[in-house]
Amino acid sequence: MGKYETVIGLEIHVALLTKSKFLCTCSTEFGAPPNSHCCPICLGLPGSLPIVNEKAVEYGVRAGLALNCQINSYSKFDRKNYFYPDLPKAYQITQEAFPLCGPGYVDYYYNGELTRTKINRIHLEEEAGKLVHSGESIVHSEYSLVDYNRAGIPLIEIVTAPDISHPEQARVFLEQLRLILDYVGVSDCKMEEGSLRCDANISLRPVGSQTMGTKVEIKNLNSFRALERALEYEVRRQEAVLKQQGQIGQETRTWDERSGKTFSMRSKADAPDYRYFPEPDLPPLELKKAWIEDIKDSLPELPLERLHRLMEQYGLSHYEASFFVNYPDFNEMLEETAAIFPNVKMITNWLMGDYSRLAREQGHISPKMMAGLLEIVDQEIISNNQGKDVLEEMFATGKAALTIVDEQGLRMVSDEDALQRVIGEVLAENESLVERFISGETRLFGFFIGQVMRKTQGKANPEVVNELLKTALNSRRI
Repeated sequence: MGKYETVIGLEIHVALLTKSKFLCTCSTEFGAPPNSHCCPICLGLPGSLPIVNEKAVEYGVRAGLALNCQINSYSKFDRKNYFYPDLPKAYQITQEAFPLCGPGYVDYYYNGELTRTKINRIHLEEEAGKLVHSGESIVHSEYSLVDYNRAGIPLIEIVTAPDISHPEQARVFLEQLRLILDYVGVSDCKMEEGSLRCDANISLRPVGSQTMGTKVEIKNLNSFRALERALEYEVRRQEAVLKQQGQIGQETRTWDERSGKTFSMRSKADAPDYRYFPEPDLPPLELKKAWIEDIKDSLPELPLERLHRLMEQYGLSHYEASFFVNYPDFNEMLEETAAIFPNVKMITNWLMGDYSRLAREQGHISPKMMAGLLEIVDQEIISNNQGKDVLEEMFATGKAALTIVDEQGLRMVSDEDALQRVIGEVLAENESLVERFISGETRLFGFFIGQVMRKTQGKANPEVVNELLKTALNSRRI
């Protein structure tokens, strides 16, 4: 960065995984025909009265606890007034003065170091509708249509402190946040469906300065990659302006994936006056401490806790443990298989290797079946390479490993007398090559191994063949 440093804060909107909307009973199902999941309440028609979805409040508390936040036993709702086509009531019910959750933090690994990003607050609010643009983005559209199915879906807004200092760090943090929310089951966090959205605030300031630079907001960040790329572009853009002695405008910009650039949407030189006032149709939320404690007790093992436990309990590397933390179904497979077959290192290598590809395509097999395969490979009934073929067959047929081995006659030949006879035949058939090997062409050793495997139809135990062949060839040197 040279003489400037980057300051980044994120505002993350998370759609909660409730079956009905925040203030009415309309469905939250994704993909329904436009404007089919609407009612007088979520459309804000005169005379309609909202009722708070208790499950949404529970999920908000659950998320706050998972993010180490203070849970406020008293919170209340406000109206945020502004006009935009996707906001049917011309106001949004949110929590401005008294949010559900106070300060918290997320710990995660960035560049090999345990790093903390602070959470300023988490509040509940209702979702707006969705604008469907005629072009690829709002920048390239002639018109937009409005779908109100999403209007009224319960959200939490998570506001971080401005303590992120690199675009890559912002991406890593958001990935960890998504993982935590997925673990505790409050959202499906599908960015492609809009259930996890992120706006970024970024500014530059001279290195060592404590004074914040002019803040620019970036919207339309619909993937982790887009977040990182947009911030990287904005760092370059702002740095170029500052180096030319220019002024950074306080504005909202949109990220355009196609061009790889941000574009100005509107100026924020004057803070918008949302005319917040208390929501008259909803009473304050007053939560019992016992209810909050019950939710806390129901939380599962969280990603960072699991990472450290896997490293301590099973001796996994940080890389290996991270794989199983990021894919909980594979972690379940690891631990249930390890309860049957104790060689965790072997289980790890297989699950992260060939098994991973097959499971993602076809779903998991049972831990008992996997343990059965690893046992016969470990006992050298079949070779490691044969095991990979057997694994493919297990996924295809659902048969146990030993059944496949016996049906296909795959048991390895480890009988030394039988293998010595085969080795003798191979050496006798290739006397000239044996002489060349003895004369120093040691690369021919692989040829002899291959001939033995060919004669045994690949069933010879490679380790036994290797030792017997070394002995036979060394005896020729005398």
